Amino acid sequence: MSISDMFQRGQVLFQRIPKGIRVYYGVLAAWLVTTAMHIPDGYLSPATSLVMFLVILPFWYVGIRKLREKVNAKSAPLIALLAAFCFIIMMFNVPLPGGTTGHAVGGALAAIILGPEVATIVVSMALIIQAIFFGDGGILNIGANCFNMAVVLPYVSYALYQWLAGRQPLDSRRRPVAAFVGGWIGLTVAAAFAGFEFGIQPLLFHTANGTPLYAPYPLAVAIPAMVIPHLLVAGPVEGVISALVVAYLQRANRPVLELTANPDLAAPATGFGRLRALWIVLIALIVATPLGLLAPGTAWGEWSSDQLSGLGLSYIPQGMKQLEGLWGAPLAGYDLPALGNSNAGYILSAVVGIAVVGFLAWLFTTLLSARGHSTSQKS
Repeated sequence: MSISDMFQRGQVLFQRIPKGIRVYYGVLAAWLVTTAMHIPDGYLSPATSLVMFLVILPFWYVGIRKLREKVNAKSAPLIALLAAFCFIIMMFNVPLPGGTTGHAVGGALAAIILGPEVATIVVSMALIIQAIFFGDGGILNIGANCFNMAVVLPYVSYALYQWLAGRQPLDSRRRPVAAFVGGWIGLTVAAAFAGFEFGIQPLLFHTANGTPLYAPYPLAVAIPAMVIPHLLVAGPVEGVISALVVAYLQRANRPVLELTANPDLAAPATGFGRLRALWIVLIALIVATPLGLLAPGTAWGEWSSDQLSGLGLSYIPQGMKQLEGLWGAPLAGYDLPALGNSNAGYILSAVVGIAVVGFLAWLFTTLLSARGHSTSQKS
């Protein structure tokens, strides 16, 4: 049985389920979704943070080079849109069992449309702006956060998408299925990397009596805590998001799916007019961002030292206490206390974040593609 046949049978079975039950489990899945991997300062040692920053540098270089060589300047609106989407989707915190929260990323979708190299730059821009302006993710851990969410997730997702979709035509039903599997497994693998980074800290960095200096979770705790929710819940939801957008593009704007293979031919389809519906969705997400404030608790592995004490940890790692709060973000926690309203602060943060990320992505793409074009003409 082919994948497309399996997909068709799955649709038939899904339609046989009573509508009320479908709605219930759809809402439940949305409530449980998590891809929390923003590592705050203090959870990783400075040595680990430095290594992870050095690891990400070659991927940034390759991504910039690919952006300059392969992407047309006319595609800048699409790249800005995807960067803004990655930023905004990470603001939607949702509650999880156990009192923690999570959020989605969007890296798999960026990789499917732009290719993993350019997706690395797009997602990294969103993550860097989050760390600098909003304190979401540590300044020292930009390298680690970008590696997990802007390298592992896009590369694994894209590889699986290409492998499963093969040379199927753009309108093939196999492509949404491939997007689903790519997003699901890619996110799970990225979560495993984050869990490993947490888990090696107690092994490598501890006091003479064995007390951890940074993240206190051993591998036996950190990896399952990160992998299981992503494998069972977050991965499938990330896959559904990717599959739905791919299916939409198949119907409404098929050339976008050819951007990596034929950038010059696909570029006219990436303008604002052709992507109007997706921009409208982005605006709707901005208005809806206060929903992210409804989730109680904090994402797993993003607790402050005071929160760890409240959770029952009998000690506060010395290194964590020294490094947390290293950077004073101007809109820390996506809030501006002077407004006197957390909802207004969250919406303002969304507008500022999207404006900065979108503009930088558009400017970066325009300048690099123009430079690449002039270089090719000279040669």
